[in-house]
Amino acid sequence: MIKVILWDIDGTLLNFDKAMCYALRKCFALFQLGECTDEMVETYSAINHVYWERLERNEITKQQVLVGRFEEFFQKQGILVDLAVPFNQEYQKQLGDHVFFNDEGGELVRRLQTKVKQYAVTNGPLTTQQRKLAKSGLDQLLDGIFISDEIGAEKPNSTFFDVVLKAIAKDSDYQKDEILIVGDSLTSDIQGGNNAKICCCWYNPYQNPNQSTLRIDYEIQDLRELEGIVS
Repeated sequence: MIKVILWDIDGTLLNFDKAMCYALRKCFALFQLGECTDEMVETYSAINHVYWERLERNEITKQQVLVGRFEEFFQKQGILVDLAVPFNQEYQKQLGDHVFFNDEGGELVRRLQTKVKQYAVTNGPLTTQQRKLAKSGLDQLLDGIFISDEIGAEKPNSTFFDVVLKAIAKDSDYQKDEILIVGDSLTSDIQGGNNAKICCCWYNPYQNPNQSTLRIDYEIQDLRELEGIVS
Protein backbone atom coordinates (compact mmCIF):
# COMPACT_ATOMS: atom_id res chain seq x y z
CA MET A 1 0.00 0.00 0.00
CA ILE A 2 1.30 3.44 -0.93
CA LYS A 3 1.40 5.74 2.09
CA VAL A 4 3.67 8.53 0.81
CA ILE A 5 3.86 10.35 -2.53
CA LEU A 6 6.95 12.35 -3.47
CA TRP A 7 5.81 14.80 -6.13
CA ASP A 8 8.08 16.25 -8.76
CA ILE A 9 6.92 19.80 -9.48
CA ASP A 10 8.04 21.08 -12.90
CA GLY A 11 6.63 18.96 -15.69
CA THR A 12 4.55 16.85 -13.31
CA LEU A 13 2.20 18.71 -10.97
CA LEU A 14 2.85 21.96 -12.81
CA ASN A 15 3.00 22.47 -16.56
CA PHE A 16 6.52 23.79 -16.96
CA ASP A 17 6.31 24.26 -20.74
CA LYS A 18 3.42 26.75 -20.45
CA ALA A 19 5.17 28.68 -17.67
CA MET A 20 8.45 28.68 -19.61
CA CYS A 21 6.80 29.99 -22.77
CA TYR A 22 5.04 32.75 -20.84
CA ALA A 23 8.19 33.77 -18.94
CA LEU A 24 10.38 33.84 -22.06
CA ARG A 25 7.98 36.00 -24.03
CA LYS A 26 7.41 38.31 -21.07
CA CYS A 27 11.17 38.79 -20.65
CA PHE A 28 11.69 39.40 -24.38
CA ALA A 29 9.14 42.20 -24.11
CA LEU A 30 10.67 43.66 -20.94
CA PHE A 31 14.18 43.64 -22.45
CA GLN A 32 12.85 44.96 -25.79
CA LEU A 33 14.30 42.04 -27.75
CA GLY A 34 11.50 41.83 -30.29
CA GLU A 35 9.24 38.83 -30.89
CA CYS A 36 9.99 35.53 -29.18
CA THR A 37 8.81 33.07 -31.81
CA ASP A 38 7.69 29.48 -31.35
CA GLU A 39 10.94 28.39 -33.00
CA MET A 40 12.94 30.41 -30.44
CA VAL A 41 11.01 28.81 -27.59
CA GLU A 42 11.76 25.34 -28.99
CA THR A 43 15.45 26.20 -29.37
CA TYR A 44 15.70 27.47 -25.81
CA SER A 45 13.77 24.48 -24.45
CA ALA A 46 16.20 22.03 -26.08
CA ILE A 47 19.21 23.92 -24.73
CA ASN A 48 17.67 24.14 -21.27
CA HIS A 49 16.99 20.40 -21.23
CA VAL A 50 20.61 19.59 -22.04
CA TYR A 51 21.92 21.88 -19.30
CA TRP A 52 19.70 20.33 -16.62
CA GLU A 53 20.75 16.81 -17.68
CA ARG A 54 24.39 17.88 -17.35
CA LEU A 55 23.62 19.09 -13.83
CA GLU A 56 22.03 15.73 -12.98
CA ARG A 57 25.31 14.08 -14.04
CA ASN A 58 27.26 16.50 -11.81
CA GLU A 59 29.09 17.91 -14.84
CA ILE A 60 28.22 21.56 -14.13
CA THR A 61 26.90 23.70 -11.27
CA LYS A 62 23.39 25.12 -10.84
CA GLN A 63 24.68 28.63 -11.58
CA GLN A 64 26.28 27.39 -14.79
CA VAL A 65 22.89 25.99 -15.78
CA LEU A 66 20.95 29.16 -15.07
CA VAL A 67 23.28 31.55 -16.90
CA GLY A 68 24.95 29.21 -19.40
CA ARG A 69 21.70 28.17 -21.08
CA PHE A 70 20.87 31.81 -21.86
CA GLU A 71 24.40 32.57 -23.00
CA GLU A 72 24.21 29.74 -25.51
CA PHE A 73 20.65 30.63 -26.54
CA PHE A 74 21.49 34.32 -27.02
CA GLN A 75 24.60 33.45 -29.02
CA LYS A 76 22.49 31.35 -31.39
CA GLN A 77 19.93 34.15 -31.74
CA GLY A 78 22.45 36.97 -32.20
CA ILE A 79 21.47 38.61 -28.91
CA LEU A 80 24.01 40.34 -26.67
CA VAL A 81 25.36 37.59 -24.39
CA ASP A 82 25.96 40.11 -21.57
CA LEU A 83 22.20 40.14 -21.04
CA ALA A 84 22.24 36.52 -19.83
CA VAL A 85 22.59 37.34 -16.12
CA PRO A 86 19.90 40.06 -15.81
CA PHE A 87 17.63 38.16 -18.21
CA ASN A 88 17.89 35.02 -16.09
CA GLN A 89 17.07 36.97 -12.93
CA GLU A 90 13.89 38.37 -14.46
CA TYR A 91 13.05 35.02 -16.04
CA GLN A 92 13.19 33.29 -12.64
CA LYS A 93 10.79 35.87 -11.25
CA GLN A 94 8.33 35.48 -14.10
CA LEU A 95 8.61 31.70 -13.99
CA GLY A 96 7.77 31.67 -10.29
CA ASP A 97 4.84 34.05 -10.58
CA HIS A 98 2.83 32.18 -13.21
CA VAL A 99 1.75 28.60 -12.64
CA PHE A 100 -0.32 26.18 -14.69
CA PHE A 101 -1.45 22.81 -13.29
CA ASN A 102 -1.36 19.55 -15.20
CA ASP A 103 -4.51 17.41 -15.00
CA GLU A 104 -6.10 19.52 -12.24
CA GLY A 105 -3.10 18.65 -10.07
CA GLY A 106 -4.02 21.00 -7.25
CA GLU A 107 -7.42 19.40 -6.77
CA LEU A 108 -5.84 15.95 -6.99
CA VAL A 109 -3.40 16.77 -4.19
CA ARG A 110 -6.31 18.06 -2.13
CA ARG A 111 -8.32 14.86 -2.65
CA LEU A 112 -5.35 12.67 -1.72
CA GLN A 113 -4.72 14.47 1.56
CA THR A 114 -6.88 12.05 3.53
CA LYS A 115 -5.23 9.00 1.96
CA VAL A 116 -1.48 9.62 1.83
CA LYS A 117 1.29 11.95 2.98
CA GLN A 118 2.52 14.16 0.12
CA TYR A 119 5.81 16.01 -0.34
CA ALA A 120 7.40 18.09 -3.08
CA VAL A 121 10.84 17.02 -4.34
CA THR A 122 12.31 19.49 -6.82
CA ASN A 123 15.60 20.53 -8.40
CA GLY A 124 14.44 24.01 -9.36
CA PRO A 125 16.14 27.19 -8.05
CA LEU A 126 15.15 27.93 -4.45
CA THR A 127 13.54 31.35 -4.88
CA THR A 128 11.67 30.33 -8.03
CA GLN A 129 10.33 27.13 -6.51
CA GLN A 130 9.25 28.86 -3.32
CA ARG A 131 7.39 31.47 -5.36
CA LYS A 132 5.57 28.96 -7.57
CA LEU A 133 4.70 26.69 -4.65
CA ALA A 134 3.19 29.67 -2.85
CA LYS A 135 1.48 30.99 -5.97
CA SER A 136 -0.07 27.58 -6.70
CA GLY A 137 -1.10 26.99 -3.07
CA LEU A 138 0.87 23.74 -2.99
CA ASP A 139 2.91 25.00 -0.05
CA GLN A 140 -0.29 24.82 2.01
CA LEU A 141 -1.54 21.52 0.58
CA LEU A 142 1.63 19.41 0.83
CA ASP A 143 3.03 17.92 4.03
CA GLY A 144 6.54 19.12 3.25
CA ILE A 145 8.79 20.57 0.59
CA PHE A 146 12.31 19.47 -0.37
CA ILE A 147 14.26 21.75 -2.72
CA SER A 148 17.71 20.75 -3.95
CA ASP A 149 19.24 24.17 -3.22
CA GLU A 150 18.36 23.73 0.47
CA ILE A 151 19.49 20.10 0.61
CA GLY A 152 22.77 20.71 -1.20
CA ALA A 153 22.27 17.87 -3.70
CA GLU A 154 20.20 17.36 -6.84
CA LYS A 155 17.93 14.56 -7.95
CA PRO A 156 18.85 11.80 -8.83
CA ASN A 157 21.72 11.94 -6.33
CA SER A 158 21.27 9.48 -3.47
CA THR A 159 22.21 12.21 -0.99
CA PHE A 160 19.07 14.14 -1.97
CA PHE A 161 16.85 11.15 -1.26
CA ASP A 162 18.70 10.20 1.94
CA VAL A 163 17.76 13.61 3.35
CA VAL A 164 14.15 13.30 2.18
CA LEU A 165 13.63 9.79 3.54
CA LYS A 166 15.22 10.64 6.88
CA ALA A 167 12.99 13.70 7.23
CA ILE A 168 9.71 11.96 6.40
CA ALA A 169 10.61 9.10 8.73
CA LYS A 170 10.03 11.55 11.57
CA ASP A 171 6.30 11.43 10.74
CA SER A 172 6.15 7.64 10.64
CA ASP A 173 8.36 4.62 10.04
CA TYR A 174 7.54 4.09 6.37
CA GLN A 175 8.83 1.11 4.41
CA LYS A 176 10.42 1.91 1.05
CA ASP A 177 7.75 -0.01 -0.85
CA GLU A 178 5.18 2.34 0.72
CA ILE A 179 6.83 5.43 -0.79
CA LEU A 180 6.13 6.43 -4.40
CA ILE A 181 7.92 9.09 -6.42
CA VAL A 182 5.90 10.58 -9.27
CA GLY A 183 7.76 12.44 -11.98
CA ASP A 184 8.11 13.07 -15.69
CA SER A 185 11.90 12.76 -15.91
CA LEU A 186 13.51 9.36 -16.32
CA THR A 187 16.98 10.77 -15.64
CA SER A 188 16.01 12.76 -12.55
CA ASP A 189 12.88 11.37 -10.88
CA ILE A 190 12.86 7.73 -11.91
CA GLN A 191 16.64 7.34 -11.73
CA GLY A 192 16.49 8.95 -8.29
CA GLY A 193 13.71 6.63 -7.19
CA ASN A 194 15.73 3.65 -8.40
CA ASN A 195 18.77 4.92 -6.50
CA ALA A 196 16.67 5.31 -3.34
CA LYS A 197 14.99 1.91 -3.87
CA ILE A 198 11.48 3.34 -3.57
CA CYS A 199 8.48 2.81 -5.88
CA CYS A 200 8.56 4.76 -9.14
CA CYS A 201 5.71 6.20 -11.19
CA TRP A 202 6.61 7.71 -14.55
CA TYR A 203 4.27 10.49 -15.63
CA ASN A 204 4.38 10.20 -19.41
CA PRO A 205 1.50 12.22 -20.88
CA TYR A 206 3.01 12.27 -24.38
CA GLN A 207 3.69 8.52 -24.36
CA ASN A 208 7.40 8.95 -25.05
CA PRO A 209 9.34 5.73 -25.61
CA ASN A 210 11.38 4.42 -22.68
CA GLN A 211 14.85 3.52 -23.89
CA SER A 212 16.29 3.14 -20.41
CA THR A 213 16.70 0.04 -18.26
CA LEU A 214 15.25 1.77 -15.20
CA ARG A 215 12.66 0.08 -12.99
CA ILE A 216 9.26 1.69 -13.50
CA ASP A 217 6.52 0.35 -11.23
CA TYR A 218 3.73 2.44 -12.74
CA GLU A 219 3.37 4.49 -15.91
CA ILE A 220 0.54 7.00 -16.26
CA GLN A 221 -0.59 9.50 -18.88
CA ASP A 222 -2.89 11.46 -16.54
CA LEU A 223 -2.09 12.34 -12.93
CA ARG A 224 -5.61 11.40 -11.85
CA GLU A 225 -4.74 7.76 -12.52
CA LEU A 226 -2.87 7.90 -9.21
CA GLU A 227 -6.13 7.72 -7.30
CA GLY A 228 -6.57 4.17 -8.51
CA ILE A 229 -2.97 3.28 -7.65
CA VAL A 230 -3.27 4.66 -4.12
CA SER A 231 -6.60 2.92 -3.60
